[in-house]
Amino acid sequence: MKQRRRIYYSESQKALMWERWRKDESLQHIAQLFNRNHSSVQGILAQTGGIQTAPRRRSRLALTLAEREEISRGLVAGDSIQAIARRLSRSPSTICREIKRNSGQAGYRSSHADQLAWDRSLRPKVCKLVEYRLLAYIVANKLQLQWSPQQIAGWLKRAWPGNEDYHVSHETIYRSLFQARGALKKELLEHLRRTRAMRRSRHHTQKTDDHGRICDRGINQ
Repeated sequence: MKQRRRIYYSESQKALMWERWRKDESLQHIAQLFNRNHSSVQGILAQTGGIQTAPRRRSRLALTLAEREEISRGLVAGDSIQAIARRLSRSPSTICREIKRNSGQAGYRSSHADQLAWDRSLRPKVCKLVEYRLLAYIVANKLQLQWSPQQIAGWLKRAWPGNEDYHVSHETIYRSLFQARGALKKELLEHLRRTRAMRRSRHHTQKTDDHGRICDRGINQ
């Protein structure tokens, strides 16, 4: 049996997929842009439950590579932490922590420290429903009663108007269900009014004019 060749998509192609997905285009329509089968596009979108993750960005407060290079040069020159901090207009404690977490004064290297900082930023933010288990329990009970995430989010704000610990957006509820973030059990998906493996707009339908038909059948045969 001939093994199927693995399909790779560039970041720009993936961005186009998500753009069309947000516009409620069908998987078939999106796949036609790349002359592929809809299942290959579904595989990309399903990795995050049909919810696009936010692009990674460095915090504006984080040290830049240029600043780390200045720290490295200062250490080689024998400058004090206070002197380096003054040149960078940073707190001495910030410079001290940076050096300690990246091999100390003897082993500090700017490029290595910058890569480690980027790797550490990959750690996902703790979902609010994981942090507040009572809130997760309340949300789960409402889902079992066939409440929609939008209804739950609105009810929580009315029930606890002055306590933001009990406020959660409907998007967070959806993410916990579709992206398996450990806050809500996957079994609760069946209590949603529309059960599917990926989140879709409530206005969306896959029943397009060409649904089920093979387009451009004569191409690439």
